[in-house]
Amino acid sequence: MWQRSGTILTMGGGGFSMPEVAGGGALDDFVLGLTGVDTPRVCFVGTASGDAAWYVERFLDAFDGRARTSVLALFGNGPDGAIPLDRLEQVLDQDVVYVGGGSTANLLAVWRVHGLPELLAQAARGGTVLAGISAGMNCWYEASSTDSFGPYAPLRDGLGLLPGSACPHYRSEPDRRESYLRWVASGELPDGYAADDGVALLWRDGVLVEAVIEVPGGQAFRVRRDGDGVVETPVPTRELPR
Repeated sequence: MWQRSGTILTMGGGGFSMPEVAGGGALDDFVLGLTGVDTPRVCFVGTASGDAAWYVERFLDAFDGRARTSVLALFGNGPDGAIPLDRLEQVLDQDVVYVGGGSTANLLAVWRVHGLPELLAQAARGGTVLAGISAGMNCWYEASSTDSFGPYAPLRDGLGLLPGSACPHYRSEPDRRESYLRWVASGELPDGYAADDGVALLWRDGVLVEAVIEVPGGQAFRVRRDGDGVVETPVPTRELPR
């Protein structure tokens, strides 16, 4: 059961995680702008990648001089100054919690062991912007399309801060779109939203506000079951300045 909760930006791909896609960092600029703060506090959570060092370094480089950065490393291998495992409540002090990509299933399992979902929901209610790419997109919804188990599979175990299902990297990965359409048509996944790389969906209290793109040609789609079939409807998009 989904619950309304604050401002959430879900990205199908792009941002600092995918510099080969990113349009000059437009999505990351958009994330910072959502806070209304000149130098916001931004915490990176790389659980889905096992807190990979290269990912943390890419985050720190991308936001250097633009934000007061911190890292939450639940595997205990974070950089100096990372949020301690016995001080997870520090996420409540952030302007943005930015979640990286990787394994959605692993992310959810580890977060739940540490009680992080409840803290993140509380942070969102207090005004923290929740954002994420790929697995960091999937986690906020009730369900999603994931490759956490190797082949693409439906996952109905999301946090439920957003309604329905999600599918990132929609038209850039072979069979990603086809499998998602099949699962929604069969009822294995509930109706939801899909986003290409470089596309983000902005939600406020469970209501979709807009879809933004950082590179031309990116698209988001509303996907819903219709009888024994499925309807795929483009969502209007706004191109971000670069």
